[in-house]
Amino acid sequence: MCKIFYILTLVMSIVGGAAAQDSPITIVIHGGAGAMAPGRYTQEQEAAFKAKLTEALELGYSVLDGGGTALDAIQAAITTMEDSPLFNAGKGAVFTAEGKNELDASIMDGATKNAGAITGATRVKNPIKLARAVMENSKHVMFAGAGAESFAKSQGLELVPRSYFHTDERWNAYKRALKAEEAEKESALPHDYKYGTVGAVALDRNGNLAAGTSTGGMTLKRFGRVGDAPIIGAGTFADNASCAVSATGHGEYFIRLTIARDICAQVEYAGKTVADAANDVIHHRLQDLGGDGGVIVLGADGDYAMTFNTAGMFRGVKREGESVSVAIYEN
Repeated sequence: MCKIFYILTLVMSIVGGAAAQDSPITIVIHGGAGAMAPGRYTQEQEAAFKAKLTEALELGYSVLDGGGTALDAIQAAITTMEDSPLFNAGKGAVFTAEGKNELDASIMDGATKNAGAITGATRVKNPIKLARAVMENSKHVMFAGAGAESFAKSQGLELVPRSYFHTDERWNAYKRALKAEEAEKESALPHDYKYGTVGAVALDRNGNLAAGTSTGGMTLKRFGRVGDAPIIGAGTFADNASCAVSATGHGEYFIRLTIARDICAQVEYAGKTVADAANDVIHHRLQDLGGDGGVIVLGADGDYAMTFNTAGMFRGVKREGESVSVAIYEN
């Protein structure tokens, strides 16, 4: 009986591997969602965003095309966006109510379901690298604040002075937000709010999926607030049995609904396509609860979705045999 079970398992593994290799290598990225209707940015700004999205996609895809892993591909793509002041992650992080930058990130391996995350880092140049180090070089899943940075030092990761994250654009936005909040005497999000989280999902030649997300959090956040980006199952999830997801949006809602895991669960247990699962979660469950944002989703078969219920989402995809595609607005 044991021998029969072993043979069946081996056959299923071979068949599964063959099927996985038939799927095109693919990488999908996002750079945040929100009130991004046409006219918000100048043509020059739009061109800059699209150029950086293209750069991130090309770099991530080159890793896949060279036989690299999905984990390596998403790290390369996310690092590119973290190093750019255009996105709310790494260099372009927004400011907290205290006028500081606090960084969050997470990563997950679809083959092993291993994961790593960090929150509240203030001096780590590339949070996604630290999240991966947590996943691969510790027995834990998440480190926070000073502990995360102590671990970063032990791993030899690059630390920078806090001033590295300061950009005039983010600082001016912080001052405007602070003034508006004081006038309104409340901390409600403005109608033109943009969620600047970045993320990537990828499928490599071995049929393995991976997902990662990185963010500077929410402008004017208080008391060590943690959003969905570093929380596995909310902002990030990957499982070869279903799909890989990276999310961007009003984190409190994504946490309450475990958005990323819910999408993959619908794919795995209900047999839905990634597009149908993403549409159900974003346009119904999230929207009905009053939340907004978006997700990028990539299935084990290479099918993908870039779904959002806001006016726009910085996004792009590069898959085998196709050219790079990037977009900002709904259409």
